[in-house]
Amino acid sequence: MNSGMQTQALLRLMAWLSPAFPIGGFAWSGGLERAVHDRLVTDANGLGHWLTVLIGHGALWTDGVLLAEGWQSHQDTARLADVAGLGLALAGSAERHAETLSLGRGFAAAAAAWPAPVLAIMPKDVPFPVAVGAVAAAHGIAVEQALAAYLHAAVSQAVSAGIRLGVCGQAQGLGVLAGLEPAIENFAGRAKDLTLDDLGGAAIQAEISSLRHETQHSRLFRS
Repeated sequence: MNSGMQTQALLRLMAWLSPAFPIGGFAWSGGLERAVHDRLVTDANGLGHWLTVLIGHGALWTDGVLLAEGWQSHQDTARLADVAGLGLALAGSAERHAETLSLGRGFAAAAAAWPAPVLAIMPKDVPFPVAVGAVAAAHGIAVEQALAAYLHAAVSQAVSAGIRLGVCGQAQGLGVLAGLEPAIENFAGRAKDLTLDDLGGAAIQAEISSLRHETQHSRLFRS
């Protein structure tokens, strides 16, 4: 990829995965709110550990594998539909399902500002990481770059949620982001070799927190 294409890829990833991109990501915490409520996450160190586990063994690992498969499937209508259906089936709770579906639909709709053939074959019900992977591939963006940007945006949103929940301040939140760079870089470096055989997780407590959030009465976030 020449320097002009690299700059274009960077600009598009910055736009698509910016907090300002109109998909409503600010409304979701992925179960973090319940984890804070139950005092499973109480400070910046705990938040960093929580997100490290999600990247290596939890929902963000699953998202990364689905993104890579979406990237590979961007020209294959049937394969793209299959991975979209799988991604929705893997959502561990009603809120997780609603979150990835809402963000995926919003992303596909907003990404129409950058026309691409993949949007014509994108399933109506598409999980967020699948939509990001497919659209990135359609614009010639390397899967490693797409995955790194996706993970950075996801943990940035989680840190923002942690700040709003009183877990840490802004300076501490930046420290959490800095500490997560090696995990993000390592995962992104494996992106081109990921297949659906790599799906699997062990972040059981995070899944329980997501489920328990569904009955939490006082809350800031939808998940």
